[in-house]
Formats: sequence, C-alpha cells, structure tokens
Amino acid sequence: MARVLKAAAAAVAVAVAAESAVGLYSRLKTPVPKVRTFSTSQSSLQVAGPVWNLGRLNHVAIAVPDLEKATAFYKNVLGAQVSETVPIPEHGVSVVFVNLGNTKMELLHPLGNDSPIAAFLQKNKAGGMHHICIEVDDINAAVMDLKEKKIRSLSEEAKIGAHGKPVIFLHPKDCGGVLVELEQA
Repeated sequence: MARVLKAAAAAVAVAVAAESAVGLYSRLKTPVPKVRTFSTSQSSLQVAGPVWNLGRLNHVAIAVPDLEKATAFYKNVLGAQVSETVPIPEHGVSVVFVNLGNTKMELLHPLGNDSPIAAFLQKNKAGGMHHICIEVDDINAAVMDLKEKKIRSLSEEAKIGAHGKPVIFLHPKDCGGVLVELEQA
C-alpha cells in the first residue's frame, strides 16, 4: 500500500509540475501588451539641424540682492568652491561662479543703474532664478537658425559673456517662460 501511495504522490507531483510548466509556457506565449506612445500635435518649431548642436548645461544664474551674503552662504555654509567677484559692465552685472562639479551656478548682482538685474530684483526682492545657460557648438549658426525659426533674442547678435565667450539670450516667451542664454562651447 505504501508503494501505491508513493507512486500516486509521484504521479500527482509530475502532473502538478506539468501543469505549472504548461501554465508558465502559456504565460510566456501571451502577447505583450503594446506600449502606448505619447504624441503631441505637430509643433511649428523645428528641431535644430546638423548646422549647430546643443551641448551641456553650463550654469544656472541666480539674481541675488546681496552678493557678499550669497557668496558666503555657498562657500562657508555649503562648502562650495566660489570664484572672486567679476564685474561685467557691458552686461550691467557683477558675477560670482559657484562650482558644482558637473555645472556651475552664477550669482548675479546689479552693476549700475541700468542693470537688467536691478529691474529683476525690483520685481523679485528676495532674488531668484534668472536664466539657464546652455552651450552650443556654433553660436553664429545657432543665432541665424533661431532667427529663421522666429525665436526672438534680446540682442541682434552675440556679445562676449562672463566666460569670455560669445553669448546670446533668447526671449523667455519663446522658450517656455525661461530666459535661455546660449554660449559658444
């Protein structure tokens, strides 16, 4: 009788294993549901062609009402490496760069009464994010291409920026509400 029970138990085990294998096999054969794709309506803006390309994020610029206090915060409290204050009269700002390893922050403070940062701080007393800067491999080609695409800039042509390289600012109304600076890589 014990042999019969062992044989029956073995037969049940084989049947369960076979059923499990068939169940697994049928699940493997079940078609994978199709992935839904996100689509948007066709935009009037075109993607940059092979003439110029975007590069890395160079910096995020923060307008600050007190440059010394902001510099001390990043240097002494957070332990960041910060540059000396650099006046840039042609842009109406003084800047301090905060090195973050993979990118930088640019602390902006007004220089002179006609500074665009002074106007920004009048509206934003505590300061705040002013712009982002993205590198491009050919600033002149980017400027021409963006003009053709009806993207407004704040100047007619590129000017020398804080890093000694040509830059141009794109109008925030054409850039999703963000002031974008393009800089020659």
